[in-house]
Amino acid sequence: MVMVAICDDEIDIGAQLEQALIEIFAALKIKHEIEVFFGGAEFVCQLEAKTHYDLIFLDIKFAKEEINGVEIGRLIRNVHQNNITTIVYISWEKEYAMQLFQIRPMDFLVKPLQYAEIERAVRTYLKIAGFMGGDFTYKKGHDFFKLPLKAITHLENRERKVILHLADGSKDEFYGSLKKLYSEQLAGFDFLFIHGSYVVNYDYVAAVKFDQVTLADCTTPLPISPNKRNEVRQRYAEILKRRRL
Repeated sequence: MVMVAICDDEIDIGAQLEQALIEIFAALKIKHEIEVFFGGAEFVCQLEAKTHYDLIFLDIKFAKEEINGVEIGRLIRNVHQNNITTIVYISWEKEYAMQLFQIRPMDFLVKPLQYAEIERAVRTYLKIAGFMGGDFTYKKGHDFFKLPLKAITHLENRERKVILHLADGSKDEFYGSLKKLYSEQLAGFDFLFIHGSYVVNYDYVAAVKFDQVTLADCTTPLPISPNKRNEVRQRYAEILKRRRL
């Protein structure tokens, strides 16, 4: 569970950020709770009540209050001695780098906020916090197995069996539904469901063409289903754009 706070006195921006976070956490299948504060003083009262947040999106200037986000950051770090909570500052202005240095924010987002930048910040936090190391679990007979998602190059469905292809060249197989495995374990990560018989890990994709995907260190391309071609190209482009931010 990730406890998130948004503190911004601009109601439209607070609402936009909350909706974006709801969508991002839902897509990543991360349980979360979000509280929105439209003033610095209100947020400070909540912090003084010892409420803990894992991730805070904090505005720097509040139009009708003397307190600002820099002071709230100092309160969190220096007074409450909280060096665990992750802070992401948001502002219309960029000239705050030196003031924020000692507060050690994870990120700084410039308004107007962009969905891709919000998602990048969330994913960075989740990786740092250990939510997205990512493990894949499966069952063979009465035994359960777990391995890191990064070890999987792709999954193949063949005669009611799922075949795991691993980066070290080894394979494993078990009975299961590729569609179910994708929706329950892989959809929130950078995997592409390219065909009813294939799911591939973006990290091992060497090329995406109109009707096929080529994986690194693999000479045989994998087909993209005609009904998935637009979806695959769109998702690949989204991942590529996000990784470049």
